[in-house]
Amino acid sequence: MSFKSDIEIAQEAVMSHIKDIASKLGLSEEDYDLYGKYKAKIDYNLLKKPTEKKAKLILTTAINPTPAGEGKTTTTIGVSDALSRLGKNTIVALREPSLGPVFGVKGGAAGGGYAQVVPMEDINLHFTGDLHAIGAANNLLAAMIDNHIYHGNTLDIDPRRITWKRAIDMNDRQLRFITDGLGGKANGFPREDGFDITVASEVMAAFCLSSDIVDLKEKLGKIVIGYSRKGDPVTVGALNAHGAMAALLKDALKPNLVQTLEGTPAFIHGGPFANIAHGCNSVIATKMAMHFADYVVTEAGFGADLGAEKFIDIKCRKSGLKPDAVIIVATVRALKYNGGVAKADLNQENLVALENGLPNLLKHVENITTVFNLPAVVAINKFPLDTDAEIQLIKDKCNELGVNVALSEVWAKGGEGGEELANEVLKLIETNDKELKYAYDVNSSIKEKINSIATKIYGADGVDYTPLAEKQIAEIEKIGLDNLPICMAKTQYSLTDDQTKLGRPQGFKITVRNIKASAGAGFLVALTGEIMTMPGLPKIPSAEKIDIDDTGKISGLF
Repeated sequence: MSFKSDIEIAQEAVMSHIKDIASKLGLSEEDYDLYGKYKAKIDYNLLKKPTEKKAKLILTTAINPTPAGEGKTTTTIGVSDALSRLGKNTIVALREPSLGPVFGVKGGAAGGGYAQVVPMEDINLHFTGDLHAIGAANNLLAAMIDNHIYHGNTLDIDPRRITWKRAIDMNDRQLRFITDGLGGKANGFPREDGFDITVASEVMAAFCLSSDIVDLKEKLGKIVIGYSRKGDPVTVGALNAHGAMAALLKDALKPNLVQTLEGTPAFIHGGPFANIAHGCNSVIATKMAMHFADYVVTEAGFGADLGAEKFIDIKCRKSGLKPDAVIIVATVRALKYNGGVAKADLNQENLVALENGLPNLLKHVENITTVFNLPAVVAINKFPLDTDAEIQLIKDKCNELGVNVALSEVWAKGGEGGEELANEVLKLIETNDKELKYAYDVNSSIKEKINSIATKIYGADGVDYTPLAEKQIAEIEKIGLDNLPICMAKTQYSLTDDQTKLGRPQGFKITVRNIKASAGAGFLVALTGEIMTMPGLPKIPSAEKIDIDDTGKISGLF
């Protein structure tokens, strides 16, 4: 059995001109800037205009990701198309792909099969340049820090305690730890430095949580770049860099409008990683979608232990958003992998392994329904070689616990394959009268907040802290930033901080090795395990398969 690749399907699509997509939203040509025929940026000031719409927000999350694939973005797009097919005024809101994963492990990141956003190649590559603008703002700040020190250092910045790193939107392990400023006095001063991937930059996080350019500038000004020799925090505002940084981001802050294969409008804007940062598209894009639609489908990165937790505890808490229903995506293959089956053997029916892997799914369901008190449906993302017995086993086990289940075949059938799931979501929304709960009280202590996430969301027995983390917590409390939400940086592959522990582990603790204040973004980042803010390329990166011919046609992009 042969299947068309994602890029082949996308390249065969007949797209509508973006003006026609914008007209579905009631936009005039003064409301947007064209980026070619199929992309546009929308003026975020439209949010200030009154609307009578009260859109329903649908959040898509998943189990812990595996090499077998889960299809969370594909499901998000497919259910949006399904809602459109059912006559609902729908918009999908997604994150922008980072070039790091595109050329590294994942390949394309714009959905899959017949549930994609297009133009797929543009979205996966440079798109409208937002990530480059964010990287430029990040690196302008880095240059201004070193320049300030070079020209006298009136703020008395301690070069040994500069916490701000440079950024590049590419997986490059060689840049994690570097020494720069070599070559004599005229070239600066030698110091230890490093790079983060752009999507891990605090500029990205502040960008995605801002409501407008004024709010963004204010957030940028609060960023702590390091400490003085006296131990006092030094901010971007003290360097007077926030105005220029915001100027670089003025166009990037406008949400990007594209379309699905079936013509459903799509906002794709912002792209913080969920294993490092908060993993959600911008607040502006989500609110813009809700301004123009009756139903908005969005996603949070990775599983409900990471992206969904941060979507609720950080994004919802700061923006006033609240999901009306949650989709939890799982696949037979991924659950068998969690049950101990090797990737090479996942195509074979194995009910024992599937049952052993199901506790992982059920823990994510528990997080959504019990911890956050939200209505949820499990979407079984069907693969061609899944057997009826395997699918029935998932349905039976979920039904035993009173969990709603729906089959999703959007990869193969597009919106038509998502109608069962869409109808189940609509039922949840119609009967939802639950009040959203957070995993912790934001005004409790740093350790209490981290412990709540670890025990409630991961199922840990508790939390251990390295001596460095203990020292950093004391410093954060001293400067009065301890009342911020927590952004856990943790492996996406396990509920623990050890990526090899699959399923639903018991009897473990989380170790926090580093904690820093992202005062501009408005949260504290707690790093656990071996998580890196600059990923590396795999042995055979996806970049080796990507090519372009003499007509400009790209191939190999997933």
